[in-house]
Parts: sequence; structure tokens; C-alpha cells
Amino acid sequence: MHLDALDTPAVIADLAVMERNIAMMAAHCREVGIPLRVHTKSHKIPEIAHKQLAAGAIGIACQKLGEAEVMVAAGVTDILIPYNIVGPLKVERLTRLAKRATITVAVDSEDTARGISDRARADGCTVRVIVELDIGTKRCGVQSPEAALALAKTVVEMPGLEFIGLMLYPSRLEARPFLERTLELLGAAGIPVRMISGGGTGAEAASKQLGCTETRSGSYIWEGMTRIGGSAMLNPERCAGRVVVTVVSLPTADRIIIDGGMKTFASYPPTPYGHIIEHPDAHIYGMSVEHGHVDVSGCSHRFRVGERLSVIPLHQEMTLNLHDELVGVRDGIVEAIWPVAGRGKVR
Repeated sequence: MHLDALDTPAVIADLAVMERNIAMMAAHCREVGIPLRVHTKSHKIPEIAHKQLAAGAIGIACQKLGEAEVMVAAGVTDILIPYNIVGPLKVERLTRLAKRATITVAVDSEDTARGISDRARADGCTVRVIVELDIGTKRCGVQSPEAALALAKTVVEMPGLEFIGLMLYPSRLEARPFLERTLELLGAAGIPVRMISGGGTGAEAASKQLGCTETRSGSYIWEGMTRIGGSAMLNPERCAGRVVVTVVSLPTADRIIIDGGMKTFASYPPTPYGHIIEHPDAHIYGMSVEHGHVDVSGCSHRFRVGERLSVIPLHQEMTLNLHDELVGVRDGIVEAIWPVAGRGKVR
């Protein structure tokens, strides 16, 4: 099938760009000397995860249990869940996974650890645990090296749990005093640290400098090797994702309407919502639920109803999460259609 035969709106990936991004990150991490654990929340597609593993990643990270279940079912065997797993329903699902693959989870409280321990003991399995450090993001994580030591000591004593290390996000050199003091305290207590998981696309070198044993990166598959700082960086050489849309109305000479709105593109500030590859001077200035509003006053091109456009979304991974499938395209030819198997797996 040729790309032009797809119905719209359609989310596609330029396979050449995607594969280049995968290869470049793998090469970058080898050069830096830090093992790469790819974060699959950026795509939620097992086939892409296997491409990343084949390129050299040591394992994957899944933000939610539902994503991990999809990946284990697809044959991925080493998964970090950098998220507190809380509640009997979730913990039971976690121990089921732990019997089928190597599963590591992050905790930042005794309550979370105890819930996992009780279920793991009842189910006769062991769950690997790392303690999350809050290095200034004000999200999850213990608040001091002393708190990290106390929680690690507790985890070590809990049946069904195996303490293996620490986790932080993002990897930044300002975290060094916190991390070094934590390691000092754990060492003095005789608690070995086998894993220090750093994270953040673009922070691979910082993970290495901090002494992390791995780094978690995910958005690079869409954005290339650096974080997107604005719409000016949305170019087809670095960005693999596009949404193919159709012009459905020409209300005025300086405005067109496309068949993709808020339910097609993530409503993610700031505007524009994306970059139109064929006409960079066109500006997607607004959206309603199913309509995209495009200012074409700066374009010399005469648009027509039925014309197709390719848009790089401002936030490609959030846009993909709105769709059931991703179409892989190479040189204008459809090569693969992948279900977004982890879509909606927020539990």
C-alpha cells in the first residue's frame, strides 16, 4: 500500500528516521559507557521495543503495570517499573509478572514495600526492589539519604523482596551529594547496591558521571537525541512521527480546516499544535474536538479540499496514545501496521 491510500487521520512513523534514532541512541550510550534501558511509555508498542533491544538495550522501563503486562506477553523479559505499585489488585498482578519475567519496581515508602512483600510471600515469588530518591523534582521519592537508608534496611528484612539499588530522575549532576551520601550510608550498613538507575533523554552522560549502572531514555525515538524545546525543532530529519490529515474545508482565503482536532492531536501547549511538513508557513493556531484550524495567510500555495498534509505533532508520544495503531512507512510505502498495544494501560 502507498501512503496516499491510507485513510485519515493516520498516525505514521517514518521508519528510516525511527531506526536512525534507535541506532544513534544505542551508539551514544556505548560511547558514553552507560547501559541503556529504553522507556517504552513513549510508544507502547512491543514490536518497537524489540527493535530497541536488538539494537543493544539491556531491558525496558514501563511506567504502569498494564504496559508491563503487554510487554511480557510479547516476550520481553527484563522490565523496570519506576512507579509505586499500591493496592491488592495491582500487587497481585505484579507478582504474576514476577513469576514470568525479571521485574524490578521502585518504592519510596514502607507501606508500598510491605504491600508488595505480603503478596510476594503469599505467592511464593521474589520481587526486585529499588528505592527512589527525590532529587528535586518534587514528585515521588524519599527526601534524604537517611530516609533512603531506613527504607533500604526495611526492604532488606522483608520476605519476598530483594533490595538491589536506587533510582533517580532526571540524571543531573546536582544530585551527586544526595546520591553519594546515600551510597556512603548503605555501604556503612553493609547493604550492597547492584543497580543505580538514572533517567532522562539527553541525560545519558550525566547518568554515567553520577555512577549510575544504567540510564532510562524513551522520547528519543520520536525526537532524536535532544529534548524538543519548541516547535522550531519539529523537523522531519529528527522527528519520526507524523499525522497525515486531509483538508476538509476552505472557509476563507487565509484559513483551512483539517480532519484532525483535539481527539487526533494531544492538546499540549504551547501552540502551534504541530509542524506541517509540506507548508512550514502554515500555522495550526487552534483546535476543536474534531477540527484543526490552520492559518495559511503566510502561504503562497493555493490549498484545495481533499489535499493531504503531514503534521509532526508537538508531543508525538501523547498523540500516539490517542490512536489504536501506528503505520510504519518507508519511502512512501506502508511496511508495517502495529497495534498500540499499551494504549490506555494506565492501571
